[in-house]
Amino acid sequence: MESKNNNTSRRSFLTGPAAAGAAFTIMRPELVKGWAPAKLKVGLVGCGGRGSQAVLDALKGDSAVELVAMGDAFEDKLEKSLKDLRTRAEAMGAGDRIRVEPDKRFVGFDAFKKVLKSDIDVVFLATPPGWRPIHFEAAIEANKHVFCEKPFGVDGTGIRRFMAAAQKSVEKKLTVVSGAQRRSDPYYLENVDALKNGKLGDIVGLYAYWVGTPVIQQRNGRDAKWGDMEWQLRNWYSNLWICGDQIVEQHLHNIDVCNWVMGTHPISVVATGGAAWRPKDEIHGTIFDHISADYEYPNGVRMSSYCRQFPNGLYGQVNEVVAGAKGRIELTQPRGGVGYYLEHTKLYKSIRGDGPYINESLEVAASTLTCIMGRESAYSGQKITWDMILNSKQDLMPKEDQWKYDGKPEIPDFPVPGKYKFI
Repeated sequence: MESKNNNTSRRSFLTGPAAAGAAFTIMRPELVKGWAPAKLKVGLVGCGGRGSQAVLDALKGDSAVELVAMGDAFEDKLEKSLKDLRTRAEAMGAGDRIRVEPDKRFVGFDAFKKVLKSDIDVVFLATPPGWRPIHFEAAIEANKHVFCEKPFGVDGTGIRRFMAAAQKSVEKKLTVVSGAQRRSDPYYLENVDALKNGKLGDIVGLYAYWVGTPVIQQRNGRDAKWGDMEWQLRNWYSNLWICGDQIVEQHLHNIDVCNWVMGTHPISVVATGGAAWRPKDEIHGTIFDHISADYEYPNGVRMSSYCRQFPNGLYGQVNEVVAGAKGRIELTQPRGGVGYYLEHTKLYKSIRGDGPYINESLEVAASTLTCIMGRESAYSGQKITWDMILNSKQDLMPKEDQWKYDGKPEIPDFPVPGKYKFI
């Protein structure tokens, strides 16, 4: 992933002790033509709104895809998703492709393992992102092709785990398509290609924006029946260990575009942020509601990144701006654009060998780590380098003995620069 405007040699993806003896570089595998069944069977892990919509996008993106297995931590979420999917698929004329029998509906923290043991060709990983490295690793070990929602993790430890599995997925020639749907949108594909080929001359600056409104799942508070783990899972966007904060969970889309344009990831960042309106309570958690970050790429080009979640009715902006020596361009994807289903079209073409082999795992993992780097700089008040975040010892995921509904995952203090410690 070398920038055409950058003569700096990229270091391998993982270096030093964190590499555990392996060096990872972003690879662009050759075209692979292989056999795949005419119909592809899909298993869904994570039956919230994002996972359910991915199934509908898949039905639209390929006429020979069928859903045969589902898994979620909560039975009510799974059953609601299945009911809605049947109704909406029927309206699309695809009702016969939702074929999830009772014995293929799995509930609990080990539901992902049971989905992977089902007779499926492709697994959709759409749980909250804290679980992504664990689920992705298991999917690759099970030799499944993957549609992997973004982001790919929430801390350096998780991303290293994801990268190790990503490298195996490339070696096994498994197809991996990410939920970073701008990479599948013809508008973005055309413009990023033009930028890489000098449309605006040398890139001199980039600007990434996600200025939007809050995501809060449980505005009415906690049900008395829910234990700590269940409460945090049902209110996941407000919990750092499973969400990663807005810059990771949501703003990744824009930062990923900037990395895509540059053909590499930044080498350092200085960021700031806080909570201007977000209350300090268990509904809203301990994440920030705004972060501004100044990233630097290996060739000295800088990216200004700004994400913000303020209440409805205020100014909004979600796009990227690329400045070149010959001008500038604003890149904007409309909500519900064609990339949402074309990412599935290319996924199945890759699996069947009807199109180029696609594996986006390492590139989007790099963008995820770029976002985590920005968050850690804002939380700590430090300049964070790529090597620092790549070797970070931070591990936010609760241990397996906490994987139960009445488990008690640690709730961190609100991050205060100068007090918060980068690990």
